[in-house]
Amino acid sequence: MLRTKLSGKIGVGLDPCAAIQVTIELSEGREKEIIFKLGEGTDTQDAANLVRKFKGTENAHEALNRTVSYWKQSVEALQVETPDKSVDLLVNGWLTYQTLSCRLWARSGFYQSGGAFGFRDQLQDVISLIHTAPQLARKHILLAASHQFNEGDVLHWWHPPMGKGVRTRCSDDYLWLPFVTSGYISRTGDTGILDEWAPFLDGRLLNPGEDSYYDLFNKSDRTAILYNHCVRAIKHGLNFGSHGLPLMGDGDWNDGMDAVGRQGKGESVWLAFFLYDILIKFIPLANLHNDPDFAKECSDQAVILKENIEKNAWDGQWYRRAYFDDGTPLGSSTNEECQIDSLTQSWSVLSGAGLHDRTETGMESAYQRLVKEKEGLIQLLNPAFDKSAMEPGYIKGYVPGVRENGGQYTQAAIWLLMAFARSGKNKRAWDLLDMINPINHSASQTGIAQYKVEPYVMAADVYALAPHIGRGGWTWYTGSAGWTYQLITESLLGLNREGNKLIFEPCIPPEWETFKAVYRHNTAHYNIIFIQKDGTGGPIVKLDNTGQKGNAIELADDGAGHTVEVVLFRN
Repeated sequence: MLRTKLSGKIGVGLDPCAAIQVTIELSEGREKEIIFKLGEGTDTQDAANLVRKFKGTENAHEALNRTVSYWKQSVEALQVETPDKSVDLLVNGWLTYQTLSCRLWARSGFYQSGGAFGFRDQLQDVISLIHTAPQLARKHILLAASHQFNEGDVLHWWHPPMGKGVRTRCSDDYLWLPFVTSGYISRTGDTGILDEWAPFLDGRLLNPGEDSYYDLFNKSDRTAILYNHCVRAIKHGLNFGSHGLPLMGDGDWNDGMDAVGRQGKGESVWLAFFLYDILIKFIPLANLHNDPDFAKECSDQAVILKENIEKNAWDGQWYRRAYFDDGTPLGSSTNEECQIDSLTQSWSVLSGAGLHDRTETGMESAYQRLVKEKEGLIQLLNPAFDKSAMEPGYIKGYVPGVRENGGQYTQAAIWLLMAFARSGKNKRAWDLLDMINPINHSASQTGIAQYKVEPYVMAADVYALAPHIGRGGWTWYTGSAGWTYQLITESLLGLNREGNKLIFEPCIPPEWETFKAVYRHNTAHYNIIFIQKDGTGGPIVKLDNTGQKGNAIELADDGAGHTVEVVLFRN
């Protein structure tokens, strides 16, 4: 700011930025408007046309107003006002902004400049857009379906616009298609998406001993409706090992565990819970689609899978994580490292597949072993991989306490909080959210110096390694933003949409007396106030001063404003 003239230096290795300097004189009490314009054209003529189009101030103001209007429309479908202002800041803009701008559009960030679509990654993200931008969720589900092979597996990731990508032996990617599809339908009621057509990809199968290959895959002449794409994915996942658990392949959700099942015999306990959840949720969709045979197959497989989980996955105080190719357990008290992993404890609850007494014990073990209150983080697993003889894969290449290797992997931490909320542990869930909330990490000078990254977006991980304990990493480009939005709005504040119903199932701290929400449903607006009182019983719901049956209201697209009162009781 003190320079009278910029240097004009440009070149490789200098700061990756652009600088424009304008000198003005401003008298006391006067103001001046300066408009900076940055544009891109396909060629010189196109760029010149853009310059002419935005000459003067009127078009610039109009463009800015359109941008502001777009974002208000995108992030204000749901607005909340709670006793926790940091939660309001995240929900009322930042989490959706991060998901849309960084995850769905840019697909790039400071820590990863990629640009690819990850099959599981962006599918997970669009679930959180169902309240604010359901049309984008619908569009992406069909885009993902078009990147499935006829055999049922999918591209692990691909680069638009040509579509070059990588075919792998990852065992969970393809299962996110039926998971997200069922979640989208249950929330929106849009069953018509099941009859939308999408092509398959053509490509050779992986050779024996080949983990993956990168290629430009052509669209196949074969197409199928989305329902059949989902069925094909589920059937592709019905491959089990000697313990009756799904084969892990070259990694499940945790890509870093790519050596656990490399020989084709390793099994994933987490994948068993995930697959069970999908099978149960797909039964009503199969019946809806007049496919009773597949509905029965899903039901039968779910029963068998649940039995095998309880027979072979329980370790005594928590659920194991996996089995290596040779049958050695992972995530067991018998292991020197990675004795406990949060994923299987969380999903034993979220899937509904775990026995109640065992899930209670496993979740308490996770709390005692993985939650580090002093450091303000929740570890993915403990102890970290380091010097043992176990070779789980490239996760061991991370320094102990960093990223998946014993650091906080925030997405998994969010799942743990969701599981505590599902278990009715209201205070614990909110206390842990308060602990990992990025805004709270930067609430003091000490916290800022420790956390070191942006406080207004979610970070993929937080280090658990001295001297960097509590330092955030991999911000912006992380799926934890979308999951945090779901955690707060659905699991905690209890605003759950099912078709044209808005169901109220809050899991709020006992000290809260009230909070508010404004919910936009197409042209209608619902002003909702929640009041918590001492007493027993379920919620009392009034819509426009008229009592409602149960804990839900019917949403109308009537262009009107409505008032909703929800009275909760501290049981």
